[in-house]
Amino acid sequence: MPDLSVIVLIHNEIDSLEPLHRELVGVLEGLDVPFELLYVDDGSTDGSTQKLGQIAATDQRIRVVSFRRNFGQSAAVEAGIDYSRGKVLVFLDGDMQNDPHDIPPLLTKLDDGFDVVSGWRRNRRDRATRAIPSRIGNWIIARVTGVDLSDFGCTLKAYRREVIQDVRLRGEMHRLLPVFAAAVGARITELPVNHRPRTYGKSRHSPARASRVMLDVVAVKVLGAYATKPLYFLGFTAVAMWTVAVVLAVIAIVQRLIPPYVSAHQNAFLFVSGLLVVLGTQFMLTGLLGELAVRIQPSRVKPTYVVREPAGGTAHREPAANGAPALRRR
Repeated sequence: MPDLSVIVLIHNEIDSLEPLHRELVGVLEGLDVPFELLYVDDGSTDGSTQKLGQIAATDQRIRVVSFRRNFGQSAAVEAGIDYSRGKVLVFLDGDMQNDPHDIPPLLTKLDDGFDVVSGWRRNRRDRATRAIPSRIGNWIIARVTGVDLSDFGCTLKAYRREVIQDVRLRGEMHRLLPVFAAAVGARITELPVNHRPRTYGKSRHSPARASRVMLDVVAVKVLGAYATKPLYFLGFTAVAMWTVAVVLAVIAIVQRLIPPYVSAHQNAFLFVSGLLVVLGTQFMLTGLLGELAVRIQPSRVKPTYVVREPAGGTAHREPAANGAPALRRR
């Protein structure tokens, strides 16, 4: 069983596969750590799937998971967690902008007692139109989630398996994996890493994708705080609505009793008060239903991806290894 799983996310990266693989194997063989190299092919259509099969056939340490279609990066990260076997997981992109030579320093930081080491592209080699919005987004995510990282979007990160083993990712939540780890008490740090200029593939960044990330941040924050106690969130909202409704009702009564007299059917305050009472009651009932739902044993959540039938060099899903406090080095 390997101590280390290096998980490479691939989508239409046929030109970079061979040079990336040679560089990765050279770095990993120099670590003197039992490792596996897991490629997750997110429904490539440029021949990357076939090229990965050829690479995997040459070395038993190389494994491949191929999706039937493109399910997105979050699904690829989730599959990497599910199908890898190492006690420590390192993720990186397949376009060679992440530098494999940064993997040893990440592992050294883990051995210093951390559970997550996040790569920080301090000197980004991207256009300003992408780098500046990314910095703003990272600042917002750090403030909202309370996880003080400078670069949530950098794929190059190292994790102890136990802090992310049970994470289920949706939307663009792969960027928020350190947030999920922090929720279970992971010790997190960051490390500046080399960011190479793009020479292979093309960027998939878009304003729509950035907006989805922000929505995911809100979802993670709210669900993280209230997923097991929905009545607190919805109940407090209901109480606030009822309080405002009482204040408005008192104002309406006073206006009815003191000149100039305002009749009930002409008083907007009374109408809004009644509306808030109804809405508050709906929020409270929804919160009670939520409390009931979280107390029912949930069925197993289905993954967000579908893998092709196992073939030569393809990874079979196996029980994950238990975590260990540090990498075992020979």
